[in-house]
Amino acid sequence: MDCSEQEEQLACRRILAYDAAWNAHDLPAVLAMHTDDSVFQSHTTGELATGKPQIGTMINRLWRLYPDLRFEIRRMYARQGLVVQEWTAVATHTRSIPGRGRAYRPTGEVLRWLGVDVIPLRDGLILRKDAYVDTAALQRQLEKGRSLTPERTPT
Repeated sequence: MDCSEQEEQLACRRILAYDAAWNAHDLPAVLAMHTDDSVFQSHTTGELATGKPQIGTMINRLWRLYPDLRFEIRRMYARQGLVVQEWTAVATHTRSIPGRGRAYRPTGEVLRWLGVDVIPLRDGLILRKDAYVDTAALQRQLEKGRSLTPERTPT
């Protein structure tokens, strides 16, 4: 971690606590670290959530999809109210995963994919979180399991 100055150390400690709350699937703790007007954008799915209620809905949807999802932090950098962290996500494929008109049936395999979060802070709280994911690596793992089935549209 590159968090040498006092302000940077505080930001890094804050984000490490945030990461621990994510890994514990502790939604109240996660949301308590966001500003009321915080924005969370997944540049993978295109989903954009503004404010704690929408962010909570977005996070819960992800946790339902991957009930044992956890993040291993590889690197973290902090400068002047901005934290960037590189991580590896790890989750067991136990639920159907939607994708481009098809769904990937559960295989029980452990999935691993890389990502980066860009997190500006305001007064020690998360003002925005932009998440970027290596979707190609995740896609390869899902397709390797050959678990593709047509998605059903409710009638």
